[in-house]
This record gives sequence, C-alpha cells and structure tokens, in this order.
Amino acid sequence: MLWEGRFKKEIDSKTNDFNSSIRFDQRMYKEDITGSIAHSKMLAKQGIIEESESKKIVGELNKILEDIENNTLEIDKDAEDIHMFIESELTKRIGSTGKRLHTARSRNDQVALDIRMYLKNEIQDIIKLIKELIITLVKKAEENTETVMPGYTHMQRAQPITFAHHLMAYVEMLLRDIERLEQTYNRTNIMPLGSCALAGTTYNLDRNYVKDLLGFSDITKNSLDGVSDRDFAIEFISDVSIIMMHLSRLSEEIVMWCSWEFKFIELDDAFSTGSSIMPQKKNPDITELVRGKTGRVYGDLMGILTMMKGLPLAYNKDMQEDKEFIFDSTDTVKICLTTLIPMIDTMKVLKENMKKAALKGFINATDCADYLVRKGIPFRDAYKATGTLVAYAIDNDKTLDELNLDEYRKISDKFDEDIYKAIDLKTCVINRNVIGGPAPEQVKKRIKEVKEILGKK
Repeated sequence: MLWEGRFKKEIDSKTNDFNSSIRFDQRMYKEDITGSIAHSKMLAKQGIIEESESKKIVGELNKILEDIENNTLEIDKDAEDIHMFIESELTKRIGSTGKRLHTARSRNDQVALDIRMYLKNEIQDIIKLIKELIITLVKKAEENTETVMPGYTHMQRAQPITFAHHLMAYVEMLLRDIERLEQTYNRTNIMPLGSCALAGTTYNLDRNYVKDLLGFSDITKNSLDGVSDRDFAIEFISDVSIIMMHLSRLSEEIVMWCSWEFKFIELDDAFSTGSSIMPQKKNPDITELVRGKTGRVYGDLMGILTMMKGLPLAYNKDMQEDKEFIFDSTDTVKICLTTLIPMIDTMKVLKENMKKAALKGFINATDCADYLVRKGIPFRDAYKATGTLVAYAIDNDKTLDELNLDEYRKISDKFDEDIYKAIDLKTCVINRNVIGGPAPEQVKKRIKEVKEILGKK
C-alpha cells in the first residue's frame, strides 16, 4: 500500500477486499493513464520534475496502456484501485522516477478527473445511440403518415390520430433527452485536477495547461468542491433515468400492441422469444426487460443521492460507491438502446388492424360535436347532443358512421348529408392541421424539422 508508512500493521485481508475498488474501477484505466500523462507533462513544463523524467514516465505510461489493451498486462485484482495499480506498475518498470508522477496530485482529484473523463465519453456514446433510435422512429413514421389509429386517454379510445404522429411523440421525448445530456456534458466538462486532496498545493501548477491537453472547457474554481462534487454524476444518472422512463413507456405500448387484444404490430422473430410449454406463444421479452431495467436505473439514482446526502466536505470514502451507480446505469441504458433500435426497425405495422380499431369506440364523436358548432350550436349543447347520439348508437349496436340521416335528425335538425364526410376518420385526422397536430401535413413538416435538427447535432 502506498499509504502504509503511517501504519505498523498490514491491513486485514478481508478489510482490504472491502476497501478495494479495483474490481469495478479498472474500466477507467485509459482515463487514468491519459490524465497521468497530461499531469506529467505539466509537471515538466513547470519545472517541478525534469523533462527527461516526464518523457520517461509518459513513454512507459503509453506502453502500459498498450499492454492492457492488447491483453499482455493483466490488471491485478489485489490492487486497491486502478490508480494504485497503474502507479505501482509504472514504478515497477522505471523505478523511482515513477514515484515522481504523483507530485502535486491526490487520488481525490485524480479519481474526480477520471470519472469526468469517463462520463464525457459515455454521454457522447449515449447521444449517438439516441440519435439512431430517433432516426429509426422517424423512418417508421414516414412510412405511416396516413396510417389511422385510435389515440387513447385513460387507455380508452379517444380521438383519431396516425401511427406516425404517435411515434413522433417519442421522438420529442428523445430530443429532450439529448438536450439534457448535452447540458450535463457541459457541467461534466470541468477539470478538477489541481484540487489535490482538498486544499490545492504549494507547487506552481498550470491547471489550464492540463485542461487544454485533456480537452476540458474549464477548471474547477474551489478545491473543496473540486474533489467532493458529484452533482454531474447525479445529473447524468437522472438523465439516464428519464431516458429509461421514455424507453419503458414505449416498451409498454409495444407489449400491448403485440397482444391479440390489439395486434397493431408484429415483432420480428429475431426480437421475440417463445414459451417453454406453450408452442403458440411469441413473447415481447425484450420490451419487458427494458421495463424491468428501468427500475434498476432508478435504484442507481436513489443510491447515489442517498450516498451523497449526508457527506461533509471534502472527500469521503462513501464516494467510492459512485462508480458502481454510474457504470451500471451507463451499461443498462446502452444495452437497452442497442437492442430496441433494430427491434423497432424490423417490426411490422398492421395498418388494417389499426384502422379497424379506429372505426370502433366513437373516436370521431368530438368531430361530430365540432360539426354542430360550425352549424351555429354552442359547444356545450353540441357536446350534449353528440353524447345523446353516442348513447343511441350504443343501444342500437351501431357506429356513428352507420347511423342514417333520419337518426341523426332525431337528435338535431342541423345534421345534413355532409355529416358523413365530417366524421370520416381520414377527414378527422386531416382537419387537425394545427401545428403539433396529427394531420399528415403537420407530421411531415415535423419529420423534416427533426432531420434538420439531427443534422446540426
């Protein structure tokens, strides 16, 4: 242990295992080495170590990175953490020169740096996956701008929309997810190295030089906050939780749409599973797993919030737990996105079934009421008349389309032959031509705008 000088006994083996984080933080080896290279170059630039020492350190760190990535160097599972492993390996290879690397640096600001670097890369990867999902949804929407389906409130058929309009609602959610991640990226893109343990250092560091080498936009302005801040991590997991909530809502609808009760879509065999005893089953297990994994990410968010809520400044060992929450939420959202994208791309839309469902449930009742309003009847009176008409149709096992004109006129003499055109489902959709509405013209406009937005991002 690099801190063993203060202690007269070796640490208990079980305590060492409990204290160690190498089993999960080893994935940050690249960030740790990259940060150490920048730190070494800065130390030489400032005359804190010799230029020759820095070159020796940087050269060997690059070799260690290469050896880890080509599997010729195995990470020691008995090491305390990835930072100590790399520093120990460096010292083993180049001797006492390797010990100069940790000058003017603490593991506290080192790990804060590594996490920020790691999350910057992960945020960019997740944004790319969300864009792929948006593109997939937009493609399906373009194919279904004329596909009429019932829209729902309270899971009751409510008003006619198109499948394209429904899918584009999820596109709006995902665009907001990208915005949130971009904002979180900006707050993550602040470099803490130079904060040291908690109070900075007496060495003449050039923190801005390291910031530029590592591609950060700014440096932290308070050393206590620099090592103890995990707002960016909490914000990231919060963003991921919202993404997962959106994926879960979409998954829930896909589960319903696949059922015989709806049968609006059919999933490709490559993205479905069967039953162990029921040969007829074709189960949407992928979407069910997405729903389940959403709770897992919520747990990560609650875990990191709870872990941070009572910590005094500055660094505390509790904060070691942050990485498992970060890594788990990252891995979960990425696997869910990468699985959903091809599943949605290959799913078959059963347009006729959607149309049949739209013909039932009196989802054109609002349009019938609007028809009477255009004839000069106040909306509340038109609403009551249409409600009476619906009740009559239900009693006689008919739809509004199936009622004859005499039946309409029993309710109101304002009804005429043009009522049938007014309540035709395509007319109902086309006439909802307000910005943000389901009219094909509006949906196509929004699809074009979304493509332009993605082209700029």
